[in-house]
Amino acid sequence: MSALSGPDSSGPALDGPSFSGRVIVVGVTGGIAAYKAVEVCRRLVDAGAHVVPVMTQDAEHFIGRTTLSALCSEPVQTSLWDEDSPIPHTQLGQSADLILVVPATARLLGAYAGGLSTDLLTNTLLATRAPVIVCPAMHTEMWEHPAVQDNVVLLRRRGVVVVDPDVGRLAGGDSGAGRLASPERIVAAVARTLGPRDLADLIVVVTAGGTREPIDAVRVIANRSSGKQGYALAAEAAARGAVVTLISTVELATPPFVALVKVETAAQMQTAVESLAAVADVVIMAAAVADFRPKAVAVNKLKKHDGPPDIILEPTPDILAGLGMVKPTGQILVGFAAETDDLVDNAEAKLRRKNLDLIVANDVGAAGVGFQHDTNAVCLLRPDAPMVTIGLTDKRSIARAVLDSVVDIRRGSRS
Repeated sequence: MSALSGPDSSGPALDGPSFSGRVIVVGVTGGIAAYKAVEVCRRLVDAGAHVVPVMTQDAEHFIGRTTLSALCSEPVQTSLWDEDSPIPHTQLGQSADLILVVPATARLLGAYAGGLSTDLLTNTLLATRAPVIVCPAMHTEMWEHPAVQDNVVLLRRRGVVVVDPDVGRLAGGDSGAGRLASPERIVAAVARTLGPRDLADLIVVVTAGGTREPIDAVRVIANRSSGKQGYALAAEAAARGAVVTLISTVELATPPFVALVKVETAAQMQTAVESLAAVADVVIMAAAVADFRPKAVAVNKLKKHDGPPDIILEPTPDILAGLGMVKPTGQILVGFAAETDDLVDNAEAKLRRKNLDLIVANDVGAAGVGFQHDTNAVCLLRPDAPMVTIGLTDKRSIARAVLDSVVDIRRGSRS
């Protein structure tokens, strides 16, 4: 048995991407959205990145350099001439693992597309071979101008990652396309760019949350699953380049670059899963699907004064077993086993019985494990490899370990 321990308290923030050891140059240009770069930088630092801030002269109209200097890993750099290095742009460009421009104004996009080296930031962009992400933000009329759109197309063709702006409220009370993407989406784009890309372009289906089986028009039979582990798996798969669909019963923020399908009951989840599984490369059934449901559902709310109802239960379809019976060649099927006793024995039996490639087992009776918690501790069991035990850690780290196993299984099947 091998063991993996979770990150220590000095590591990246819980349930987020890890940029430990990565050098990220963050360029801030002169747009009203410059203040949002502060939150982006904070999240990058919290995730373990060494963040080097570069501000244009115009950016200082909107945000003070002291703020970024305090939150980032180094003081702000602004000039080609006033820094310690005689060639700061070359040093920045060569040392960066990634350059992120947030916000990217129309002027910056035009200068970068045209190869103009007008300041420290544009010089750095031209002097790097690191991946570059630009996050445009401007008024709708500017964003939709043909010149700006041509520049965006050109940059994308050269390999620059463009995080399209959102639609929403803009400066001056206007509303429309051009609002800077959310910090969550920007950081997710960084994770997707710097990630291992070992799931690139694979179709991954993840289920999350506990199903709710109706008793009457108001009441349901449910369980305590929060869906957090499934959402962490979807976010991590997307960060590694997969095309991810998340089938969920819970109300959590959808991870960036993930398509969401909302369901409530086991029957609805079965329909959604079966419609997507046939073409999926990986199916991860992290949802807690009810084993039983009321055989008859009252149309109206049952009244207390009528006394306790006789609720007759019937089994729900075993979605996971059904997937195992028709699993296409090469597909990886991952199941979960939430247990309170005989953890390993029960998980091994389920692994064999349902024709799974991997099962993730956890003792939901243990402190800090499973339902409702931000942490988890699991055992990973496969038919062809020793069990791996992962101690108590955040659910994003659990997701990384699960997907590492998926990648290992794919490599083994190909060889």
